[in-house]
Amino acid sequence: MIVVWRIDTHCNLACGFCAYDRRLDVPRQRVAAAPVAAFLDVLGEWSRQRAQPVLVSWLGGEPTRWPHWKAMSQHARALGLRVSLTSNGTGLQQEAARAALIEHLDELTLSLDALGTTHDQLRGWPGGSASVLVAIRALAEARAARAPAFKLRVNVVLMQRTLAGFAALGDALAAAGVDELSFNALGGRDRPEFHASEALRVADIERLRAALPAWRQRWRAQGMRLCGDAHYLDRLQRAAAGIAVPVADCAPGRHFLFIDEHGTVAPCAYTAADYGLPLSALQQPADLDALPARWRQARAQRRAADCADCPSTQWAGKFALAMEEMVHGH
Repeated sequence: MIVVWRIDTHCNLACGFCAYDRRLDVPRQRVAAAPVAAFLDVLGEWSRQRAQPVLVSWLGGEPTRWPHWKAMSQHARALGLRVSLTSNGTGLQQEAARAALIEHLDELTLSLDALGTTHDQLRGWPGGSASVLVAIRALAEARAARAPAFKLRVNVVLMQRTLAGFAALGDALAAAGVDELSFNALGGRDRPEFHASEALRVADIERLRAALPAWRQRWRAQGMRLCGDAHYLDRLQRAAAGIAVPVADCAPGRHFLFIDEHGTVAPCAYTAADYGLPLSALQQPADLDALPARWRQARAQRRAADCADCPSTQWAGKFALAMEEMVHGH
C-alpha cells in the first residue's frame, strides 16, 4: 500500500502553477506529530499482520519544512514501513542536510523541470536548477557509499517552457546518478490562468510519445529508468484533447490512500470532500481492511464528480515502467 500524506502546506518557492506558491495569500496548515505517530502505529500493525509492504510518502508544500519529518520518518521505519519524500531541493547545499535525507528515507523525489534559467524562473529561485543538480550528484555519491538501497528520483513538470529541454535534462540526470525519472503534464486545477498559456497540446504529446523509446533506451543504458507506460501517455493525450476519462473502479482504499493536511483520509487527492474520513475513524488494522468495501458502497450511492474524468496520475500509470522494459526483463 502507498500512503501519500500532505503534512505541510508551507513552501519557500514561488511556482506559478502551484497552489502552495509562497506569494499566495492562502491559509497554511502544518500537521501535528501526535496524530501522525498514532496512524503510523496502525499502518505498522496492519503491515505486520497482513504481511503487506507499506510506503509512506511525505508531500507538501515543502515537506522538509515540516519540523517532524525526521522523527516521524524514523518512527515509521522502526515499524517496518518504507518512507518517501518529495522536495523542491532547497536547503540541500549542506552535506548534513543531504545526509539526513539518506539516513531517514528509502526514497527521495526531487523536483527539477529544466536546466538553467527556465527552471529558476518557473520556481522563483535564481540559481535553483544548478543548485538542485549539484545536490543530486552529491546525493548519488553519498548513497553509493552509505546506503545503496536509497532510491533517488526526479520528477519533471512538462509544459510549453520545459518540453523542448526534456531530453537534455534527462541526459544530465542520468549522468548525475539518478535512479528514476518521472514526469507529469502541467495540470490546470490549481492555477488555471497559468495553465492556459503553458499546457501541452495533443501534438506535443504525440511528439513526446515518438521520442520516448529512444530516450528510454539511452537513459536505461546509463542506469536511469524512465517511468510512465503507454497507458499513461494515452491519459495525457486525452487530457490535452479535452476527452474525459471515466474510471469505473479504481479499487479505492486497496492499494492507495491519500491524507491531507487536515487529517482527512481519502481514496485519492481529489475525493476527500466526497469520501473522506477523519484519522480518528482508523484506529486499528481492521479499520483499514474495511475501507475498500466502505468506499465502494459510498461510490455506488454517490459518485464523485472527479470520477467521471479521473485526474489521478497514480491510477493512470505515472510510475509504471514501459512495456518494452518489462518484456526485456529490465
